[in-house]
Amino acid sequence: MSARIFIDGEAGTTGLQIRQRLSGRHDLTFLSLGEAERKDPARRAEQLNAADLVILCLPDAAAREAVALIENPDVRVIDASSAHRTAEGWTYGFAEMAPGQAAAIAAAKRVTNPGCYPTGAIALLRPLIDGGLLPADLAVTVNAVSGYSGGGRKLIERHEDRSAPDHIAAPFHVYGLGLEHKHVEEMRLHAGLGHRPLFVPSVGRFAQGMITQVPLQLWTLADPPRPGALVDCLRAAYAEAPFVTLVEPEEAAGLERLEPEGLNGTNHMRLHVFANKAGDEVLLAAVYDNLGKGASGAAVQNLNLMLGLTADTGLDERRVA
Repeated sequence: MSARIFIDGEAGTTGLQIRQRLSGRHDLTFLSLGEAERKDPARRAEQLNAADLVILCLPDAAAREAVALIENPDVRVIDASSAHRTAEGWTYGFAEMAPGQAAAIAAAKRVTNPGCYPTGAIALLRPLIDGGLLPADLAVTVNAVSGYSGGGRKLIERHEDRSAPDHIAAPFHVYGLGLEHKHVEEMRLHAGLGHRPLFVPSVGRFAQGMITQVPLQLWTLADPPRPGALVDCLRAAYAEAPFVTLVEPEEAAGLERLEPEGLNGTNHMRLHVFANKAGDEVLLAAVYDNLGKGASGAAVQNLNLMLGLTADTGLDERRVA
């Protein structure tokens, strides 16, 4: 019997991407609402409670409302919003984050999909903190740039509609200048940091793709690790990961630049460790698709795990060397 899937908010950017990634799956049956029914609470509640698994692609407040409408104890939920990413009772949906995380997702009733920016920061930091190479109380800065699709339909329109009064023509802009971005606590908690990271998000004039960077001044540490130890730790952490790949030092040393669009359309993420000659300054960097591993790809990966399938079922199987 195929699993019944209801995507609440399937007309939005993430919902459309998830539906596209699930197209052609014969092991799934999709429940849906017509455009006129989507704002009918009774019809939404009916579909939410009839599904085996619900994926919420909604604003935070609407996601909380949707969860409150679910009365059927057998319904499982993946929330793609940021409403529950630090909430008790929800399993964090980054399967590669730590040993046992994929199994926890597979067993969970409530899974919260990670944010796009935190996915890269956590992937870079969590193994190094868990492995004792970086102290949990380290002062961390996270710099990241995303394609404008990460801001949803309104930001997409502001970039693509030249006639819009609030059209954004700039090739690049930094935002979150109050340093209170909603991703900050998510990063702190799931990376295992003792203090809030200083997070500097930005948007480029390209539709999708992402680079997340964490610069490290190793010379400030009492017992600084060598860059090679960081590489070894990350390599070991993701040795069996189906979608996360460490770029080996020889290849990283030969790179002249990183481009954010290289993994678009996939659920893959590439991690890099760059170091100066003295080995006392390091740049950690992750490249991935903000709509792939940063959103819809991760949701499909979590869906697969929750349905007892392999993580890559129905996802692209291209292994990035």
